[in-house]
Parts: sequence; C-alpha cells; structure tokens
Amino acid sequence: MSRRTAVVLFTRDLRVHDHPALATACAAFDRVVPLYVLDPALADRSPNRTRFLHQSLGELREALRQRGGDLVVRRGDPVTETIRLAREVDAEGIGLSADVSRYAHRRERRLREECDGHRLFLRLFPGVTVVEAGALRPAGGDHYRVFSPYHRSWLAAKWREELAAPERVELPDGVRVGRLPALPTGGSPQAAEGGEGPGRRRLDRWLTTLDRYDDIHDDLAGDETSRLSPYLRFGCLSPLAVANRAGDRAGPFVRQLCWRDFYYQVTAAFPEISTKAYRRGAAEDWRYDAEAMAAWTEGRTGMPIVDAGMRQLRAEGWMHNRARLITAGYLTKVLGLDWRPGVEVFSRWLLDGDVANNSGNWQWVAGTGNDSRPYRSLNPVRQAERYDPDGRYVRRWVPELASVAGKAVHQPWRLPDELRRTLDYPPPLEVPGADPVWLR
Repeated sequence: MSRRTAVVLFTRDLRVHDHPALATACAAFDRVVPLYVLDPALADRSPNRTRFLHQSLGELREALRQRGGDLVVRRGDPVTETIRLAREVDAEGIGLSADVSRYAHRRERRLREECDGHRLFLRLFPGVTVVEAGALRPAGGDHYRVFSPYHRSWLAAKWREELAAPERVELPDGVRVGRLPALPTGGSPQAAEGGEGPGRRRLDRWLTTLDRYDDIHDDLAGDETSRLSPYLRFGCLSPLAVANRAGDRAGPFVRQLCWRDFYYQVTAAFPEISTKAYRRGAAEDWRYDAEAMAAWTEGRTGMPIVDAGMRQLRAEGWMHNRARLITAGYLTKVLGLDWRPGVEVFSRWLLDGDVANNSGNWQWVAGTGNDSRPYRSLNPVRQAERYDPDGRYVRRWVPELASVAGKAVHQPWRLPDELRRTLDYPPPLEVPGADPVWLR
C-alpha cells in the first residue's frame, strides 16, 4: 500500500500552532513536506524584515524537527520550486494559507495553473486573519468600505476552531532539506527577534497587562502596547489564537485585530492599495519637496514628536501606533507630501510592514482611504502634549532636547532665544503658503 504525501508551502504563516494547512495535511496524509521558498524577487526590500524572517525560519525548522520532520528550504521562484519538490516526493497535492496581496494572488493563480497541468490538487486554508478576507460582505457589495459596520459583522461572525500543533511530522526518505541562509545584519540595532517562540513568550508577558490596555495603549513614553504586530505579520502567531487568548471579543485590543482583518478584506478587493487612492474622487494635490521628504525620513523636521517617532522607527524597526498616526499625518496634512513615499519608507524599516495594514493606514491618514472624515487633521503639538505630556518619549529619541524639561520640549521654537541657541536642533520645516497656528 503506497504512502500518501502532501507539500505544505509556508509563506506568512511561520508557526506550527493553529496552522490549518499543516494540521490538516498531517491528519490526512502519511508524509508531509513543509516547504519555504526564498524568492529573490522579495530580497533586499527590508533588511529588518529579512533578518526577522530568517530568525523565524530557524525557529520553525527547530519546531518541526522536534516533531520528527524538518523545514525544506529552496531558493528561486516559489511556484517553480514548489511544483518541482511535489514531483520529487510524488505528492498528491499542495496546501497553502490564503493571502490577499497582489503578489499572493499572482502566486496562487500560477500555482493553481501548474497544479492543474501536473495533476496535483491545490487547497487554500485560512490562517492569516481571524476571519477570512471575503467571508463577510455587505448587502450589495463585495467588501466593507467602512470599519464600523464591518466590526459589527465581524463580532457576530462564527470563528473557525483553533487547531493544536501536530504531534508528529514525517518527511519522505531522501528529501534534501537545504540550508537556512546566514543570518543577515538587519537595519535597526534594536529590532525584535523573530520566531514563534519569541512571539509566544511576548504574548504571555503582555497578557498580564491586558486589563489595563484601554488606559495604557496610547501612552507613548509608557511603551506598553503589545508589540505583537511583527509576529502577526509573519504568522509566527495565529491572529485567531491571539484573539482567543485576549478573551473579550468586543474589547479594545481585539478591536485592533478586527482593524487588521478589515484592511485585509479591503486589500483583497482593492489590490492597488499601495499605489492608488482607494477613495473615489480623493483630492491628490500633493506638492513635491525632496529636502522636506529627506528631513522627515531622517527625523530632523524640527517637530520633536515627529522626529522622535521616525528615529524610533530606524532604531527598532517599529514605531508606536500613536506615533505612526502623528508622523503620517505630519507628512501628508502638514507638509502636504504624497503618502506613497511614506508607505515606502515605513515598508523599508517596519518589521510589521505589510501591504494591507501599512498602506491601508497610510491612506486613512492621508484622506484617500477608508476614513469617513477624510479631511481630518492631527495637530502634532496637541497630540504630543496629550500622549507624551511630560516629554519623556521625545527626550528618549531626540537627545538634542534632553535638557528641555516638561512639555516645553514639544515646542522648542518657543524657548527663550539664549536657550534655543544652545540646542543642536533645527527649526520647524517651512511649508510654502502655510501658516500652522501651533508655530506662532
């Protein structure tokens, strides 16, 4: 009697716990080949994410080895390499977690065509979101354009069952597993470590503060957000498992997971989200100023709260969510610069940078996306005084202002001339034709 074999292609689901494709394959087949293909087309886009990815692959390989299996690593085109391996091991089919980006859709389409040609089945599984993109649809539409009705539908939806990690993974004999790449340096010296193990430990620690989440998550200096987003972006943690651990489906933290799902279903319906305005008729009268863009990118705009956020981004490959709103709002609504280069800068540095949430949130702030009040603007000084009232966050990341006490650090242009001249810190950028009231 022949032994049945399947390949599970890992993408942004680098874990063994609550992995529907892996769990189903291990239950239904005698032998399962876990595969990850390093695609040269995605290399060098973000040194931070490349390092996090390689750390996560190492963790995944170890978890699979503990269960008797291994992670097969190949380099090249994911479709070509997956089909080649499936034929080598005489697999019946391939399992894959469904995803929403243009790249993922193209990979899925090509893989399905190749599977049809080679008499292999291809099955897609959930696992990248809590509720699958496309599962919830409004009457008369293909996706929800506004968050509030989506949230109501999401709260009422039936979630799938969370799945345990397989107890055993058995490879076919003679499979060449391949080497993991050498761990790259990365771009941010204080970047978090990738992998399911570090992600699960971070989740365990953070859950002890969950009852205070609504009070602490906007405190910039307190830095008590979950920081789970990189682990969700790479699938080191199952979003469903995180939501289940948090418990209160209607609570403020799980609401953030719903926002994540919201942008995934938007991106599934509008794959141009990184490059094209989502909102029909959105005004896009951006100006272009290379010097201002460089100053924003490097954290030297002269607006302390903005510079603090951008410097945190470069140091940690991560930025507090409130700082993301402030820095993005400053670029688009104060400087009047296009949101697309902002998407690219965040994508270059963020460990959690993905197409759906990075682009969706940028468009929301810029007024081209899903915000029902597209012309709203965040005053950076008021935001700083509210969410960093004594200036500790700014002084942490902008040491040039360390000698400025209290909330005065948020408006160094108002300091006495003799003190201001001692600070090695630039004045605020000037915007032609603009007269921001907070600079007076």
